[in-house]
Amino acid sequence: MLPGHLKHLLKLREVKKFARIHSFSNISEANAKESLGKRTRVQGWVRAVRKMKDNIFLDINDGSTSQHLQIVLNRDLKPENLCYGSSVSVIGEISSAPNGRAEVRAENIEVLGSCDLDSYPFLPRKQYTQEYIREHLHLRPRTRQFSSVLRLRDLATSAVGEHMRKRGFVNIHTPILTSNDCEGAGEIFTVMPNSNALIESMKKEDNSREETYFNTKTFLTVSGQLHLEILARALSRVYTFGPTFRAENSKSRLHLSEFYMIEAEMAFVDDIEDIAAEAELLVKGITSTLFERGTIDAQNLGAVPPVWLDKPFGVFSYDEAFDILERHSDKFSVGVKRGEALSKEHELFLVEFNGGIPVFILNWPKNIKPFYMKECKDDDTKVAAMDLLAPQVGELFGGSLREDNFEKLEAKIPSTADITWYLDLRKYGNVPTGGYGMGFERYLQAVLGIANIKDVIPFPRWPHNCSL
Repeated sequence: MLPGHLKHLLKLREVKKFARIHSFSNISEANAKESLGKRTRVQGWVRAVRKMKDNIFLDINDGSTSQHLQIVLNRDLKPENLCYGSSVSVIGEISSAPNGRAEVRAENIEVLGSCDLDSYPFLPRKQYTQEYIREHLHLRPRTRQFSSVLRLRDLATSAVGEHMRKRGFVNIHTPILTSNDCEGAGEIFTVMPNSNALIESMKKEDNSREETYFNTKTFLTVSGQLHLEILARALSRVYTFGPTFRAENSKSRLHLSEFYMIEAEMAFVDDIEDIAAEAELLVKGITSTLFERGTIDAQNLGAVPPVWLDKPFGVFSYDEAFDILERHSDKFSVGVKRGEALSKEHELFLVEFNGGIPVFILNWPKNIKPFYMKECKDDDTKVAAMDLLAPQVGELFGGSLREDNFEKLEAKIPSTADITWYLDLRKYGNVPTGGYGMGFERYLQAVLGIANIKDVIPFPRWPHNCSL
């Protein structure tokens, strides 16, 4: 015999089960051919309302797809607060509309949440600029184009994991809080408690306020590379995919204060072209998956598979690239100066010069690259580094072989960097390593043709803007 309270719970469950005899479908499922004839419940937001003589036609969407589902509703069933933007729950049978698309003939409809159209910033059948849409970050995901971006971003994210696993890489969660500035450029955010009481209770005489909590200055990471170098010497092939932070005073269409990086590190590699080959495989692997599985969303954005998917990427040495730039120097607003970094217009020109196909630039001047990069065997003024330049964005990847000679590395480490552990890696069973980093948002810009990096990330952060 069941106790009384369990009998009561079972009875309530049966009542609820009877009240919800209809199976639930998301709109992606409801639009599938195999769902025809199924009696179901669908829920979503109203994206269009068309009133006819006897019926009202609604387009609803629940975010599972960019395609809407048409609801055919008898006027007698219309709730008073039904309008564009409201959320609804609909029960009915999925049938085929005259145009061959699926539709639900509503038997019952309930408005779950009404929408105040007097203040709602996105009205039907009206076009808005990306700048205007960006002013409403909390409502931006409801726009059709941005919801497509978010689904494609999700597809690309899963494709990264699939590809890296196939290539033998182990995923590592490198720390967001770190005591090192990997790039050495000083563009870092300092982390400390927001509590004077806590700081005072923990403070030691020889510590600054910034050092109180961890006994060292602590930053938001600019790169997981140095941590990956540790792990590559145990697991051979490792990667991380997570947020990184740069304190740059830039509001350009290509910069964010918080963005995502895919970084990989490989042991037993001593040729920069091997690093470039892995980078090319990654870009092509993600992109193929993105357009195979995200066709509808890509079409919604006007994006098509890039012409370079089945073509080899170009390769120029740094000197070859500057030979090309110097021959066309009259085309640039920024002067071409050998021995310095490329400007954005130089990067984009080199991609255009290569027929719109991404191009690797190899073997860079040592004096403009970080201390950890390995000198070229035949030219000690250069380091075995690579940048991959892509359409729309210019620099997409950066990578290099890492200096594995203890004495050379010791001489190059900045005096301000307290990373003796980094030298230790070269003392105990050392091997040559190399790796790369790719900005995920820039990748999405490049393959989807989206002009501004702020429009490929859910909640962009840039100087003077950290809303929500």
